[in-house]
Amino acid sequence: MASFVISGCGLKPLPRIYPKPRSVQNSFSTSNLRISRPNQFSSSSIGINQKRNWGLGVSAPLRIQPLEEENEEFDPAAPPPFKLSDIKAAIPKHCWVKDPWRSVGYVVRDVVAVLGMAAAAAYFNSWIVWPLYWFAQSTMFWALFVLGHDCGHGSFSNNPKLNSVFGHFLHSSILVPYHGWRISHRTHHQNHGHVENDESWHPMPEKIYNSLDSMAKKLRFTLPFPMLAYPIYLWTRSPGKKGSHYHPDSDLFVPAERKDVITSTVCWTAMAALLVGLSFVMGPIQLLKLYGIPYLGFVAWLDTVTYLHHHGHEDKLPWYRGKEWSYLRGGLTTLDRDYGLINNIHHDIGTHVIHHLFPQIPHYNLIEATEAAKGVLGKYYREPKKSGPLPLHLLGDLVRSLKKDHYVSDTGDVVYYQTDPQLNGGQKS
Repeated sequence: MASFVISGCGLKPLPRIYPKPRSVQNSFSTSNLRISRPNQFSSSSIGINQKRNWGLGVSAPLRIQPLEEENEEFDPAAPPPFKLSDIKAAIPKHCWVKDPWRSVGYVVRDVVAVLGMAAAAAYFNSWIVWPLYWFAQSTMFWALFVLGHDCGHGSFSNNPKLNSVFGHFLHSSILVPYHGWRISHRTHHQNHGHVENDESWHPMPEKIYNSLDSMAKKLRFTLPFPMLAYPIYLWTRSPGKKGSHYHPDSDLFVPAERKDVITSTVCWTAMAALLVGLSFVMGPIQLLKLYGIPYLGFVAWLDTVTYLHHHGHEDKLPWYRGKEWSYLRGGLTTLDRDYGLINNIHHDIGTHVIHHLFPQIPHYNLIEATEAAKGVLGKYYREPKKSGPLPLHLLGDLVRSLKKDHYVSDTGDVVYYQTDPQLNGGQKS
């Protein structure tokens, strides 16, 4: 809102203090306040929802700022001055609407692409074609996973049975146990940013890190091995955790989920049996070229994208324990990433911050929802670096993170990654 005072000549604007509008913080000290008079007219501002009545000869309400805000550096570990409900209120209502026909349309698009590329590669059977096929098909396997991921979150449709049918079809086709993964991924979302309770790509406490032998450390932090870890994670989980995504009695699950886990394991086994049968029909080498190598490429896509959702920012981001952790604070440490031409192919999975906070929003509405929420998030939202046609710039972020982000302290409720100076030539931090 603009601010005015009464003068002898009528309404006269007060002199501008800041070059552009500033937002009001939800909490501040009354002992160090400063008046901020933005230079734009607006019918509302945070905490003020009052239209200008030009017929009244009174001054407008003033917007107030803490005096320190000008010079203080942003602390990403500071509790945010907004609530989850504030972010939700900023997102248009239509962004929450799920369109099952649209979701099924994406499945049809991706399945046709997968089958068409496989048929073309088998027809040409040329070593000029195969490398192109492997990259394209691994990307499409990753796209299938993302659609199954939407089924697991319930953002595919409002029908749980429809979500389950398509989730099993999509995930079983790429050797992922749908319900086993769905349940553990739910745990990840509910506990993200918590050192001990998070489920995937969480930091190792120093004690667990030191318990690993030198070979285990090398494999975990030296490319390409960390980007091929997903099948191992499905069988054994992460260091310091026990259980399997295939076993109904795993620590991952409660007794009521036993039937779901068995169903998904049976579907996974059926797909594995189908692949064995195909190896006898077309030969193991042909199956390796058509399915095996694209599968490994898909695993690399999955591990790389999910790792970079939570690591690799140029600034150190906090991890929490105890009373310092909250769903909102944990979710705000996630990162959006730009994948260039791949954004549309893998269903905008790089638009991750809003997805992590509100996983029920369909993927095709995430970009709009993110734009709407940026005004609330402020500096807690980190704009992703713009990508070229292919996201090659992210390789630098990945390599840098693997060299520096090794473990966190065993104590403390707000902790940051530390570096093992003896591993990968990293610098002590």
